[in-house]
Amino acid sequence: MILDEAISELRKGRFILIYDSDDREGETDFVIASQYVTPEAIKTMRKKGGGLIFLMISHDIAKRFQLPFLADVYSNISDRYPVFKALVPDDIPYDTKSSFSVTLNHRNTFTGITDIDRSLTMKRFAEIVKKTEKLSSKESVRLLGKEFRSPGHIPVCIASEKPLQNRFGHTELVVSILKMANLTPVGSGCEIMGDNGKAMPKREVKKFAEENGYIFLEGRDIIEGWRKWLE
Repeated sequence: MILDEAISELRKGRFILIYDSDDREGETDFVIASQYVTPEAIKTMRKKGGGLIFLMISHDIAKRFQLPFLADVYSNISDRYPVFKALVPDDIPYDTKSSFSVTLNHRNTFTGITDIDRSLTMKRFAEIVKKTEKLSSKESVRLLGKEFRSPGHIPVCIASEKPLQNRFGHTELVVSILKMANLTPVGSGCEIMGDNGKAMPKREVKKFAEENGYIFLEGRDIIEGWRKWLE
């Protein structure tokens, strides 16, 4: 079963390729469990993916660290900064709400953008998540602030509270498959771009996956497996 193969690859610290759906973004992302991210992994996403390299986290993790949705922050300060009211993201063509939260750099990074810097930020975030599993929110926030600064070069996306029920984005897909794999629900991803400046079409991604030994699966494969896993 393709889902089992994908879970096995994730547990081995390898990339898988996830296509959301034809009627959503229609994009495929490189995905790896953040606990296994290395500078080489960032290089792979940067050179073979070409899209935005970002973190995906569960809603519970965001709540623990008190990380907000950026759209909510904009709304809360729009009276003071009217530009944020003007920039409200209410016309996203494929979704109802942006999953973006803050951006981060680890405090031991320099600029934060190098492969070494970004891998440190991503891997260490996953480690902090594991370390704070049994801590209070207050203590978790303190430890997060001790190691990370914002703004930074790693955007963080937050999954919906009940993933794959009312939102079916890559963030929800990735968090769900990581939970099924019994891995820390923090994923690193990057959209795969084509040479024409658009997202690489699904048929081309499938060929790319076959040629490079990557498991390719679609969002519906994860959704079906997630619903069975919850039973």
